Amino acid sequence: MTEPLAPSDFRAALASLRGHQLRPEIALTEIPGPTRLAPYAAALSAEVLTDDDELAGHGRFVILYDPDGQPAWHGDFRIIVLVKAPMDSEVADDPLLGEVGWSWLTSALDDQGAGYHHLSGTVTRVLSETFGGLELSDQDIEMEIRGSWTPVTSDLGPHLQAWLNLVEISCDLVPIPRIIPPSGL
Repeated sequence: MTEPLAPSDFRAALASLRGHQLRPEIALTEIPGPTRLAPYAAALSAEVLTDDDELAGHGRFVILYDPDGQPAWHGDFRIIVLVKAPMDSEVADDPLLGEVGWSWLTSALDDQGAGYHHLSGTVTRVLSETFGGLELSDQDIEMEIRGSWTPVTSDLGPHLQAWLNLVEISCDLVPIPRIIPPSGL
């Protein structure tokens, strides 16, 4: 993920993404970053598998860096995230689904202390119905959360952890308590 000729700020940002503990249900894979959006980019893909090896959801975490800054970002870095997860039809019918999904993203960022500004995005319900020879199921409903923001520092670890928390809640994983050591240790 580190490019040897990349600027030091970008290399430091990528280094801040290493060493985070993952849940066993979440598999992270490095994927190519988008090359047309910024001079430097990196990306991760996540898959969430159930105990039965069924796909419970997936997502992407993209880091964009332009050492000259971009006016639309109001900074040098931009983070773009995506999470997709299946959902029950009862939940999908909730008129507040969009607001709830968006609150999951903002709460995850705030809970991790991930400083950000210029946050934007969408929450979408996707209904897929099969017909004819595609009798896989009558219908599938997914929730898709897309967001992008400008981090206030190049320490992107809290942003990665916030995205992983969003993946957890979107995929209906039971939260694992995080043990915080007593101060002074």
